[in-house]
Amino acid sequence: MDGERQTKRFYSDSFTGTVAVSNNVGGNRKADVSGWWEGLSPELLALIFVRIPADQLVRAIPLVCKSWREVVAGPYCWTDIDVEQWCRRCNRSDLIDSAVRRLVRRSKGTLRRLSAYKLGNSGFSFVANCGRCLKVLKIPMSDVTDKMVEKHAESLAMVTVLDISYCLKISSKGLEALGKHCKALTHLKRNMPPPEWEQLAVEVDAAKMDDGEAMIIADTMPKLRHLELGFGRFSDRGLDAIFTKCRALTHLDIQGCWSVKLEGDLEDKCNQLVVFKGPWDDDYDDARSSENEGDCVDEVAESSSSDSD
Repeated sequence: MDGERQTKRFYSDSFTGTVAVSNNVGGNRKADVSGWWEGLSPELLALIFVRIPADQLVRAIPLVCKSWREVVAGPYCWTDIDVEQWCRRCNRSDLIDSAVRRLVRRSKGTLRRLSAYKLGNSGFSFVANCGRCLKVLKIPMSDVTDKMVEKHAESLAMVTVLDISYCLKISSKGLEALGKHCKALTHLKRNMPPPEWEQLAVEVDAAKMDDGEAMIIADTMPKLRHLELGFGRFSDRGLDAIFTKCRALTHLDIQGCWSVKLEGDLEDKCNQLVVFKGPWDDDYDDARSSENEGDCVDEVAESSSSDSD
């Protein structure tokens, strides 16, 4: 409203350790903070604050009091940075890069986990240079290039969990650089975009089989336990190499990898895994069916409404 300022009022739940936010119109920015909050150390406050989405944590918590502002400005809240949902809403790599740089800078070298979306080259390079203790890196749908990955992969030696799904500018070159330097890698997600079902026949015929990435994974990532390669273009040859060299593998998802035929003993090897999703498993189809069912429900509801009128 014109002439009025919105302030944030916080209240705590001492049992769950969560903080809720509500809007209060007026000029008073003082928070109704329970007495037990005041004596908490920055480390304990940070354990509570990290339950709050990062964008709200930056905007709202500092308004409460000086001690809370200092905690948010320090490294305690930023060892684990999850801004993926905010990135999806923002959907602009330049703004995402800027925000990620600011948050990573606050971690002061303590960053252990980053989950972002549509990260660009500048954001990736900053994370690699400042996140030498990074163990979990999830950057699906990012615009990072092979050149940038090759330049900075050495700084990601501690990474054990990596998600580069739908990163179309990362090819086998970038994947090889990551494999050579991320020796501790145990989880890899390298899913690619699925084709539309109506174009399926054309896509399968037109797509050339390419075992390059599968062979790189087999040769450079022997400690993998969880692997997702949805809609990859590799064949039985690439899959067999992965089984031969990734002996710790327990979870494998190759949905949409239609060049894989599971001939010979490959099917038996797949069935021995703890979790296996094969080329023709229909998670994607289920998602499409759910959408269609939702449309049908809407149509029925509209039809019923029209009949009652």
